[in-house]
Amino acid sequence: MVGLSRLEDGAEGHLGRVIEMHVATSTPKPKVWPENEDRFRELVLYISQKCANDPRFGSVKLSKILFLSDFLAFAHYGEPITGFEYQKLEQGPAPRRLLPLRKQMIENKELGLQEIPLKNGNTQIRTVNLRRPNLAVFKAEHIAVVDTVIDALSAADAETTSELTHKMVGWKAARFKETIPYETIFLTDEPLSDADVERGREIAEEHGLAIQEA
Repeated sequence: MVGLSRLEDGAEGHLGRVIEMHVATSTPKPKVWPENEDRFRELVLYISQKCANDPRFGSVKLSKILFLSDFLAFAHYGEPITGFEYQKLEQGPAPRRLLPLRKQMIENKELGLQEIPLKNGNTQIRTVNLRRPNLAVFKAEHIAVVDTVIDALSAADAETTSELTHKMVGWKAARFKETIPYETIFLTDEPLSDADVERGREIAEEHGLAIQEA
């Protein structure tokens, strides 16, 4: 959990400081995964190929598909697909090394860039795969996760995908350009339901933990 001290003052700010102190003394540092460049390159090519007919696909949407694919793979299977670091940027999470690797892929004639003027005055920058992705570097469940993310975001534009990731605790808690730990995929700031509270009590009782009534 990064940047919790940046929560606003008041009740939330106090809670943030309490949580941060607890995390600093009782929680191990998030694991740093080895970055698999081969998988990352092939994943960029695969996503570009799958989204070739998506008129809303651009650099922002690419970053969000990469982010969600890696983080959801970690949540479901215990390890990310590429292991790349994702940083907090204004438009949402993005791979820290995306731009230099994209440049290398363009120089190697694996990837092309297409600039499309939009009605709102912005320019959409689309990645275009210039060769077929090598799917042999992936596990079957990796591709399943990526396809699920692409399908879920098929009707979303850059603004919508950014807003989606802005709701995630990892992005909210991180400072600008700070790395978002994979472990934050398990965090939520949604209010607890009655069922959540009851389940928490059951787990506490199973482990012999005392519960103090408010």
